Amino acid sequence: MKYITALIIMVLLNNTLQAQTYEVGVMLGGANYIGDVGSTTYISPNELAVGGILKWNRSERHSFRASLLYTHLSADDADSDESRRQERGYSFDNSLLEGSLGLEFTFKEWSLHNFEPQFTPYLYSGITGFLSNEMGLAGNDEITKRKRKVDFAIPMVFGLKWSVATKFVFAVEVGARYTFTDNLDGSNPEEFDGGKNLPSFGNPNTNDWYMFTGITLTYTFGRKPCYCNF
Repeated sequence: MKYITALIIMVLLNNTLQAQTYEVGVMLGGANYIGDVGSTTYISPNELAVGGILKWNRSERHSFRASLLYTHLSADDADSDESRRQERGYSFDNSLLEGSLGLEFTFKEWSLHNFEPQFTPYLYSGITGFLSNEMGLAGNDEITKRKRKVDFAIPMVFGLKWSVATKFVFAVEVGARYTFTDNLDGSNPEEFDGGKNLPSFGNPNTNDWYMFTGITLTYTFGRKPCYCNF
């Protein structure tokens, strides 16, 4: 009996390993910040963003997705439509490296082994962790970088994707990241410099956001999946 059980397990593992379809590729686009400094326009990319993406297609309607993205976030009160911000005149620049993991859901059935042209909208969400500079407002009213810090965000992404030939997938997407911090811009700093509190500004009841707007191009590989119950 134990030999039969072992054989069944080996067959199941072999089928599982051979039954998955993967995508690996690049992300390219622009990023912009939304918070207490600069413009409040949600989709207004002003910094280059580059990264990589990996997908594990588990069914014709969903896939596990992981990505790594690097960008800068910058804003200037001079670009704001609010006269109060224009008069204040703050600006900042912050580098950001994010890693994201979650689920992508398609509006229509999507099979990488269907060699007919395909198109579908999709949604993506999960959890994002990012490394950025902790910011602070100096005595000369300049926002400066103080130290590096890890924070988290919830990604909310909408996209459109097309199959290209038989091995590539091209997508256009717009994604907002709602962060768990209010200090990407130095408006709500934590304690620095031996316990001295740096001044805060803006609305302390709202956290910062940032956006990615761009394209992805992935290469597909792996055998035709069985799409088991998972």
